[in-house]
Amino acid sequence: MIGQTISHYRILERLGGGGMGIVYKAQDTRLKRVVALKFLPTTLTDDEDLKKRFVREAQAASALDHPNICTIHEIDETLNGQLFICMAFYDGETVKKKIARGPLAVKAAINVAIRVAQGLAKAHSRGMVHRDIKPANIMVTDDGQVKIVDFGLAQLAGLAKITKIGKMVGTVAYMSPEQLTGKELDSRTDIWSLGVVVYEMLSGKLPFTADYRHALMYMILNEAPKPLAFFRSDIPDGIQRVVGKALEKNRGDRYQSVTTLGEELSAACAQQAVVTQREKSIVVLPFADLSPQKDQEYFCDGIAEEIINKLARLRSLRVASRTSAFAFKGRNEDIREIGAKLGVNTMLEGSVRKEGDRLRVTAQLLNVEDGYHLWSERYDCELKNVFDVQDEISDNVIRSLEIKLSQEENHAVKKVMTQNVVAYDLYLRGRDFFHQRHPKAIRYAIEMFSRAIEKDASYALAHAGIADCYCFLSYFDDNAAYSEQCMTATEKALELDPELAEAHVSRGLALSTFSKQYGEAEIEFDTAIELDPELFEAYYLYAHACRTQGKMDKAARLLEMACIVRPEDYQAPNHLAMAYTALNEKTKAELAYRRCVENAEKHLELNPDDARGYQLGGISLIQLGEREKGIGWARRAAEMDPGNPVYLYNTACILSVAGETEEAIDCFDRAIASGYRNKGFILNDPDLDPIRNHPRFLSLMERLK
Repeated sequence: MIGQTISHYRILERLGGGGMGIVYKAQDTRLKRVVALKFLPTTLTDDEDLKKRFVREAQAASALDHPNICTIHEIDETLNGQLFICMAFYDGETVKKKIARGPLAVKAAINVAIRVAQGLAKAHSRGMVHRDIKPANIMVTDDGQVKIVDFGLAQLAGLAKITKIGKMVGTVAYMSPEQLTGKELDSRTDIWSLGVVVYEMLSGKLPFTADYRHALMYMILNEAPKPLAFFRSDIPDGIQRVVGKALEKNRGDRYQSVTTLGEELSAACAQQAVVTQREKSIVVLPFADLSPQKDQEYFCDGIAEEIINKLARLRSLRVASRTSAFAFKGRNEDIREIGAKLGVNTMLEGSVRKEGDRLRVTAQLLNVEDGYHLWSERYDCELKNVFDVQDEISDNVIRSLEIKLSQEENHAVKKVMTQNVVAYDLYLRGRDFFHQRHPKAIRYAIEMFSRAIEKDASYALAHAGIADCYCFLSYFDDNAAYSEQCMTATEKALELDPELAEAHVSRGLALSTFSKQYGEAEIEFDTAIELDPELFEAYYLYAHACRTQGKMDKAARLLEMACIVRPEDYQAPNHLAMAYTALNEKTKAELAYRRCVENAEKHLELNPDDARGYQLGGISLIQLGEREKGIGWARRAAEMDPGNPVYLYNTACILSVAGETEEAIDCFDRAIASGYRNKGFILNDPDLDPIRNHPRFLSLMERLK
């Protein structure tokens, strides 16, 4: 038809087409304007009922006057009786083309959805139902306007009898359940379709996909879509809730008007903007060592870690974890880059010059967005006053960010663990060794904690540190003495400070690891959470004990809390996925595995030598179907520390899931030979299920009795 003149329209080019017509760009030779012509297929023109409906609906649609609805100029027919509609032509592109390049930004997607909702509200008020809302029928013009096109399929109230019974019109992937089952339609079918479009704009994926039409229909009628958070982490909860309600299979449970849907989307965006604007977050970077001998790195790190621990107890302040913050040690990165990578809006950095018994500490609080100082100070003091300096820095951060403390938070921030500077120095050395997570370093940590206790026998944190070290060492060898030494240390820590949450966590870990007194262990963990609801280790290690017992429901709840307390952590999502797998919650498990991979990738970008990140991320990749990449991550981790029994165990799990049975059992064998002894965890680890009944595996399990 290109080049032909139909009536007074000269056809310029074909714009697109589908089951209900072909659209051409044309020149109106009378009014000298560019228009779009939609021709009804000749196969449908021969159907008098459809032709009659087409005319009536086009007439009704032409009466709609709304900035978000494509203007219809007239309806006409060719000499051979083929009907066509003349519509306004817009420079721009369809939402379908935008999605083809990837998911839309949240704000852009919601703006489109709100405009579509406003246009549909006008049509619904006139008794019209579009029935074919999809990305191809939504145009975004070059000047940013949103237009709904193609009301040619709209069903007018009272014209239901014209539509042949059982004839489905529209695109299946966007059809509501009632549309698929041939029920009488109302405006709520457009609400469903718009929900599908919003889901696709945000995720880049349809909520329901299948290879065959009937399989797709079954999914729409019976299955729930994956949560939007499965695909990306920046979608506000409020928007996910709105989309979920729009996609309720029972139309009585959906929004009952498209106006309400638009208002809810708008409110969710506005609420998120307020939350984002008001959210207070901070990263405390390791303090630089300006000491003459450059030998005080552990001390500088310790000061930063103490401030992190104090600020982390504040519920209204989100604090980047030590692991994330310390990944920037020694790296000269722009403040905006650091803020973007960690998702924080303020940064605390400083330096320490320690010379003999004298200290010079500088600290400055910066606004990440513009780099301006919110507060800065220099402290020249004696070493014994280091605790006062830490408190004052924390107080100034709290004051600068205008954070109001509860009585409990104020008590937690002001609490001092020791007044002995030498003991504190030794404790910081111990923590530095402990964070290296290697058997040799852990033994050095025990030595440092023990020496700290010699200087201050009442130092409860040092006693708890010793207990944690012995628990960690128990994964590497089965020394019977570790149990007694660990229990003694936790008892002493709690005797010295019954309100120390870390001590209760250490006690719970000891009871569940050594004596298997799970009931008492749970009491300790519950107490720790009550004392410090922001303590990540309390939830994470509590869940570990529950998994060992096979209490997957409770483990999942605790791990969800761990993910909330420390959203950037990659370990908790991995264990959460395993818990959901055991509970046969496949969608939730996939979502958790995806979160693990995303967090691991961000973590490894900053910490490329962290073997555990590669291992837990690797097993998550395999579970998500990325087998080769997952195995590559696992082997890379194994090369970093080939004699580490925990790493060997994790590698065995990855290879087991990947179907590399013999190699997995070889790795498991080496883990057992190297001292891995957590039998309860092994028995309840779903990653080992593929090899659990293998004769070699059963033989190895006998060695653990």
